[in-house]
Amino acid sequence: MSTSTDGSSVRIGGLVPLTRPGWVEAGRHLLAGLELGVREINEAGGIGGRALALVVRDTAADPERAAAAVTELAESGVVAIAGEYHSVVARAAATRADALGLPFLCSSAVLDSLTEQPTEWVARLAPAQSRGWQTYADFLLGAGHTRIAVAAAPSVYWAAGVGILRDYLAPRGGTVIELRALDPADVCDELVDNHATVLLLLVGTPEPAVPLVQVVRRDPRLADLLIGAPAGQPEFAEWSRLLGDDGAAIPFLRYLPERLTPLGARVETALRERLTEAPSFVAFEGYDTIAVLADLLRAHGVDRGRIAESWCRVAVEGTRGQIQFSRTPDIGVWQWVWPPVQVVDRDPSDPGRFRILHSR
Repeated sequence: MSTSTDGSSVRIGGLVPLTRPGWVEAGRHLLAGLELGVREINEAGGIGGRALALVVRDTAADPERAAAAVTELAESGVVAIAGEYHSVVARAAATRADALGLPFLCSSAVLDSLTEQPTEWVARLAPAQSRGWQTYADFLLGAGHTRIAVAAAPSVYWAAGVGILRDYLAPRGGTVIELRALDPADVCDELVDNHATVLLLLVGTPEPAVPLVQVVRRDPRLADLLIGAPAGQPEFAEWSRLLGDDGAAIPFLRYLPERLTPLGARVETALRERLTEAPSFVAFEGYDTIAVLADLLRAHGVDRGRIAESWCRVAVEGTRGQIQFSRTPDIGVWQWVWPPVQVVDRDPSDPGRFRILHSR
């Protein structure tokens, strides 16, 4: 089939962090997945013969900028919005989308509470933060760690992570120690004083995560300390470029199965060509986002209300498994229950290879 070229495209807004202080590498992978999905939909005939068009807006990790972009996109006539990586930014976008009656399929943000009140307008592909970070806590306990220090930057997202870890670990014999400062030298002293066996980096990258890793790795008092990064900083190639061998053996969360679906294996090859490097789980989230929205548009048309009414009817084969949305306690949006969750690290003998340490 051919798609229409008369200007009557079906337009979707894409929210992506493409400039600092946003996590630019994550944004690049997310955009690659979104764009590949759109290209393949159009090669297969589009939406009832109409081309699917992605209208991209750079959020730059700024909640106000994201909310303004949602308003602008809604006024321009998009039928839905997709994407975003940063949780606090996605929450601002979700709140505005809910207020405007615009369907929003969130690709990557994990903050449990994307909206203050339950909404029919928002759905999410990424797992809730509580599910992923509880899985990470299980990994730490299984490895024998009970004194867990966290270096946390000020943020609703990082604070939520600390709370999840504390609430989950405390009844299981674990202790969360919040460090008072992020200065690398002070962090090392506090780790020693508190007899911590783990340091979790709940901070941005490259600053201050990279200098923290470098200083801790070089402190002989902390030779046996495990450094962890549940938010996924080591997932991207920049981590290895900046840290080299120091960036290996730092467990983090990613949302991939042990084995991709046949679709996922094909998409992995296409994404690798597009990115000229191994695709992260974020790229697969982007692709799956378009697959879901295209399925909804083909089955239920382009009316915003009908799209939002149809989250519960989604049954799409994605790159990482069958995608269906449900309502779950304490999460006010339609949620894929559940994407696969892994704890992985980079192999010290080959930092380009990932080792699966724990999965759920």
